Amino acid sequence: MQVNETGFGGRTPVDGYGPGVFRVAGGLREGPLALLPDGPVDWPGLPEVKAFLDRAEQIDVLLVGMGDEIAPLAPVTRSALEEAGIGVEVMGTGPACRTYNVLLSEGRRVALAAMPVTRTGG
Repeated sequence: MQVNETGFGGRTPVDGYGPGVFRVAGGLREGPLALLPDGPVDWPGLPEVKAFLDRAEQIDVLLVGMGDEIAPLAPVTRSALEEAGIGVEVMGTGPACRTYNVLLSEGRRVALAAMPVTRTGG
């Protein structure tokens, strides 16, 4: 069996997550997580999306992790992102983190907005 090492092209993947925290770039980040083309940034969580809108020309798709379970994104938030040309995919945080890493490894122009989970899972 051939094993290929995954590369992220200098971008920051999600190494793991747990209740209230994310493991990113060798450290822990508490609370909501925003991973943008230029790396992680401080982010208060939804519905705040200014950091993503400010970088709309660098993002084709924004993966939104809503926590333990999938939940709808506020229509006004979705509209603002889509009007800026950003595709939006909403899912639970675990699947959002995993999908983000896959798309990142493929060289896609992806960003992540992830609300923390409350249960152990990643």
